[in-house]
Amino acid sequence: MGKGMRATLLLLLVMTGIGSAAAQTPGNQSGRGGMETDVAQIKQALLGNWDSIAPEVRPSRNPDGSIKPFYLKRTFKYQPADRFELEVVNSADPNGAIPLARIRIAGHMHWQGPHPIAPGAQKVDFVADEIYEVTPLAQGFADLLNKVAAAGYAPWTVNAPQSIFGKSFLPFGLKEGTNFMEYDLVYLRGDLLFWGARNVDGRGFDTEQNRPTNLQIPLVRK
Repeated sequence: MGKGMRATLLLLLVMTGIGSAAAQTPGNQSGRGGMETDVAQIKQALLGNWDSIAPEVRPSRNPDGSIKPFYLKRTFKYQPADRFELEVVNSADPNGAIPLARIRIAGHMHWQGPHPIAPGAQKVDFVADEIYEVTPLAQGFADLLNKVAAAGYAPWTVNAPQSIFGKSFLPFGLKEGTNFMEYDLVYLRGDLLFWGARNVDGRGFDTEQNRPTNLQIPLVRK
Protein backbone atom coordinates (compact mmCIF):
# COMPACT_ATOMS: atom_id res chain seq x y z
CA MET A 1 0.00 0.00 0.00
CA GLY A 2 3.00 2.30 -0.55
CA LYS A 3 1.86 5.23 -2.71
CA GLY A 4 -1.80 4.63 -1.93
CA MET A 5 -1.17 4.73 1.81
CA ARG A 6 0.86 7.93 1.51
CA ALA A 7 -1.95 9.54 -0.47
CA THR A 8 -4.47 8.39 2.15
CA LEU A 9 -2.47 10.03 4.91
CA LEU A 10 -2.51 13.31 3.02
CA LEU A 11 -6.24 12.98 2.51
CA LEU A 12 -6.66 12.87 6.28
CA LEU A 13 -5.64 16.52 6.25
CA VAL A 14 -8.99 17.48 4.75
CA MET A 15 -11.43 15.13 6.38
CA THR A 16 -14.14 15.88 9.09
CA GLY A 17 -12.27 17.82 9.78
CA ILE A 18 -8.74 17.53 9.66
CA GLY A 19 -7.21 20.56 8.05
CA SER A 20 -5.11 23.31 9.55
CA ALA A 21 -5.02 23.78 13.31
CA ALA A 22 -6.32 26.95 14.96
CA ALA A 23 -5.51 28.27 18.43
CA GLN A 24 -8.67 30.25 18.89
CA THR A 25 -11.84 29.70 20.86
CA PRO A 26 -14.36 32.35 19.79
CA GLY A 27 -17.14 33.36 22.11
CA ASN A 28 -20.80 32.80 21.36
CA GLN A 29 -22.64 35.48 19.46
CA SER A 30 -25.92 35.41 21.37
CA GLY A 31 -29.09 36.37 19.64
CA ARG A 32 -32.17 37.79 21.30
CA GLY A 33 -35.72 36.72 21.90
CA GLY A 34 -36.91 34.09 19.47
CA MET A 35 -33.46 33.17 18.20
CA GLU A 36 -32.24 32.36 21.72
CA THR A 37 -35.30 30.18 22.22
CA ASP A 38 -34.75 28.41 18.90
CA VAL A 39 -31.11 27.64 19.68
CA ALA A 40 -32.05 26.40 23.16
CA GLN A 41 -34.59 24.05 21.59
CA ILE A 42 -32.08 22.81 19.04
CA LYS A 43 -29.53 22.11 21.78
CA GLN A 44 -32.10 20.20 23.82
CA ALA A 45 -33.14 18.09 20.84
CA LEU A 46 -29.50 17.47 19.89
CA LEU A 47 -28.60 15.81 23.20
CA GLY A 48 -27.61 12.16 22.84
CA ASN A 49 -25.82 9.85 20.42
CA TRP A 50 -25.75 9.96 16.61
CA ASP A 51 -24.26 7.61 13.99
CA SER A 52 -23.59 7.64 10.26
CA ILE A 53 -26.37 5.96 8.31
CA ALA A 54 -23.77 4.39 6.00
CA PRO A 55 -20.15 4.97 4.96
CA GLU A 56 -19.82 8.50 3.65
CA VAL A 57 -17.78 9.82 0.75
CA ARG A 58 -16.14 13.24 0.67
CA PRO A 59 -14.02 15.00 -1.92
CA SER A 60 -10.39 15.29 -0.93
CA ARG A 61 -7.17 16.27 -2.69
CA ASN A 62 -4.29 14.14 -3.90
CA PRO A 63 -0.80 15.60 -3.44
CA ASP A 64 -0.96 16.87 -7.04
CA GLY A 65 -4.18 18.77 -6.30
CA SER A 66 -6.53 16.41 -8.11
CA ILE A 67 -9.75 15.32 -6.41
CA LYS A 68 -10.06 11.86 -4.88
CA PRO A 69 -12.91 10.28 -2.86
CA PHE A 70 -12.39 9.85 0.87
CA TYR A 71 -14.46 7.39 2.93
CA LEU A 72 -15.48 7.57 6.60
CA LYS A 73 -18.07 6.77 9.24
CA ARG A 74 -18.89 9.01 12.22
CA THR A 75 -20.17 8.56 15.75
CA PHE A 76 -21.14 11.76 17.54
CA LYS A 77 -22.27 12.54 21.08
CA TYR A 78 -23.67 15.90 22.21
CA GLN A 79 -23.76 16.60 25.94
CA PRO A 80 -24.85 19.45 28.20
CA ALA A 81 -22.76 22.63 28.34
CA ASP A 82 -22.06 22.34 24.61
CA ARG A 83 -19.58 19.49 25.05
CA PHE A 84 -19.19 17.03 22.18
CA GLU A 85 -17.35 13.81 21.37
CA LEU A 86 -16.67 12.66 17.80
CA GLU A 87 -15.16 9.43 16.52
CA VAL A 88 -14.30 9.06 12.84
CA VAL A 89 -13.18 5.82 11.19
CA ASN A 90 -11.49 6.30 7.83
CA SER A 91 -11.55 3.50 5.26
CA ALA A 92 -9.76 2.69 2.04
CA ASP A 93 -12.96 1.52 0.32
CA PRO A 94 -16.52 2.87 -0.15
CA ASN A 95 -18.11 0.05 1.89
CA GLY A 96 -15.99 0.65 4.99
CA ALA A 97 -14.55 -2.87 4.87
CA ILE A 98 -10.88 -1.79 5.03
CA PRO A 99 -10.49 0.59 8.01
CA LEU A 100 -7.28 2.59 8.11
CA ALA A 101 -7.49 4.86 11.14
CA ARG A 102 -9.72 5.92 14.01
CA ILE A 103 -9.68 9.57 15.05
CA ARG A 104 -11.30 10.66 18.31
CA ILE A 105 -11.78 14.26 19.34
CA ALA A 106 -13.68 15.95 22.16
CA GLY A 107 -14.30 19.54 23.03
CA HIS A 108 -16.93 22.25 22.79
CA MET A 109 -19.31 23.74 20.24
CA HIS A 110 -19.67 27.50 19.83
CA TRP A 111 -22.94 28.65 18.28
CA GLN A 112 -22.51 31.61 15.94
CA GLY A 113 -26.02 32.37 14.68
CA PRO A 114 -28.30 31.28 11.82
CA HIS A 115 -26.95 29.72 8.64
CA PRO A 116 -28.87 30.58 5.45
CA ILE A 117 -28.85 27.05 3.99
CA ALA A 118 -32.18 26.10 5.66
CA PRO A 119 -34.60 27.49 8.26
CA GLY A 120 -33.27 26.49 11.67
CA ALA A 121 -29.73 25.76 10.46
CA GLN A 122 -27.01 27.23 12.67
CA LYS A 123 -23.38 28.20 12.19
CA VAL A 124 -21.37 26.22 14.73
CA ASP A 125 -17.63 26.17 15.45
CA PHE A 126 -16.23 22.88 16.75
CA VAL A 127 -13.15 23.27 18.96
CA ALA A 128 -11.22 20.16 20.06
CA ASP A 129 -10.06 21.59 23.38
CA GLU A 130 -10.14 18.33 25.38
CA ILE A 131 -9.09 15.27 23.34
CA TYR A 132 -7.42 14.55 20.01
CA GLU A 133 -6.40 10.93 19.53
CA VAL A 134 -5.30 8.78 16.58
CA THR A 135 -5.38 4.96 16.34
CA PRO A 136 -3.88 3.13 13.32
CA LEU A 137 -6.13 0.28 12.21
CA ALA A 138 -3.91 -1.07 9.41
CA GLN A 139 -0.24 -2.08 9.59
CA GLY A 140 0.65 -0.09 6.49
CA PHE A 141 -0.80 3.04 8.05
CA ALA A 142 1.08 2.48 11.31
CA ASP A 143 4.31 1.98 9.32
CA LEU A 144 3.75 5.24 7.51
CA LEU A 145 3.13 7.17 10.74
CA ASN A 146 6.39 5.78 12.09
CA LYS A 147 8.13 7.46 9.16
CA VAL A 148 6.37 10.84 9.16
CA ALA A 149 5.22 11.29 12.78
CA ALA A 150 7.77 9.56 14.98
CA ALA A 151 9.23 12.53 16.85
CA GLY A 152 7.63 12.93 20.26
CA TYR A 153 5.57 9.75 20.00
CA ALA A 154 5.92 6.10 20.96
CA PRO A 155 6.18 3.70 18.01
CA TRP A 156 2.85 3.59 16.20
CA THR A 157 1.21 0.14 16.30
CA VAL A 158 -2.13 -1.21 15.11
CA ASN A 159 -5.03 -0.68 17.56
CA ALA A 160 -2.87 1.37 19.94
CA PRO A 161 -4.20 4.95 20.33
CA GLN A 162 -1.92 7.88 20.93
CA SER A 163 -2.88 11.39 21.99
CA ILE A 164 -1.82 14.17 19.65
CA PHE A 165 -3.66 16.78 21.73
CA GLY A 166 -1.63 19.94 22.13
CA LYS A 167 1.30 18.42 20.23
CA SER A 168 2.87 18.98 16.86
CA PHE A 169 1.58 16.40 14.37
CA LEU A 170 2.79 17.04 10.85
CA PRO A 171 0.34 14.73 9.02
CA PHE A 172 -2.62 16.82 10.26
CA GLY A 173 -0.84 20.17 10.25
CA LEU A 174 -1.18 20.51 14.02
CA LYS A 175 1.17 22.81 15.91
CA GLU A 176 2.17 22.47 19.53
CA GLY A 177 -0.08 24.34 21.94
CA THR A 178 -2.99 24.86 19.50
CA ASN A 179 -6.53 23.49 19.41
CA PHE A 180 -7.96 22.10 16.20
CA MET A 181 -11.09 24.00 15.11
CA GLU A 182 -13.63 23.79 12.28
CA TYR A 183 -16.16 26.37 11.03
CA ASP A 184 -19.17 24.13 10.35
CA LEU A 185 -22.96 24.14 10.49
CA VAL A 186 -25.68 22.13 12.24
CA TYR A 187 -29.17 21.43 10.91
CA LEU A 188 -31.49 19.19 12.90
CA ARG A 189 -34.61 17.72 11.30
CA GLY A 190 -36.40 15.15 13.44
CA ASP A 191 -34.03 12.24 14.06
CA LEU A 192 -31.65 13.35 11.31
CA LEU A 193 -28.62 15.51 12.11
CA PHE A 194 -26.95 17.29 9.19
CA TRP A 195 -23.54 18.94 9.23
CA GLY A 196 -21.90 20.80 6.40
CA ALA A 197 -20.95 19.05 3.17
CA ARG A 198 -17.28 19.19 2.27
CA ASN A 199 -16.48 21.86 -0.28
CA VAL A 200 -16.43 20.29 -3.75
CA ASP A 201 -12.81 21.31 -4.31
CA GLY A 202 -11.70 19.52 -1.14
CA ARG A 203 -11.09 22.59 1.02
CA GLY A 204 -11.44 22.09 4.75
CA PHE A 205 -13.53 24.23 7.10
CA ASP A 206 -10.51 26.07 8.45
CA THR A 207 -11.73 29.65 8.00
CA GLU A 208 -15.04 31.52 8.11
CA GLN A 209 -14.79 31.93 4.33
CA ASN A 210 -14.58 28.13 3.96
CA ARG A 211 -17.59 27.43 6.18
CA PRO A 212 -19.79 24.92 4.29
CA THR A 213 -22.67 26.12 2.12
CA ASN A 214 -24.53 22.81 1.75
CA LEU A 215 -25.57 19.76 3.76
CA GLN A 216 -23.71 16.48 4.28
CA ILE A 217 -25.40 13.07 4.44
CA PRO A 218 -27.07 13.06 7.88
CA LEU A 219 -26.34 11.22 11.07
CA VAL A 220 -29.23 9.28 12.57
CA ARG A 221 -30.19 9.22 16.24
CA LYS A 222 -28.83 6.10 17.93
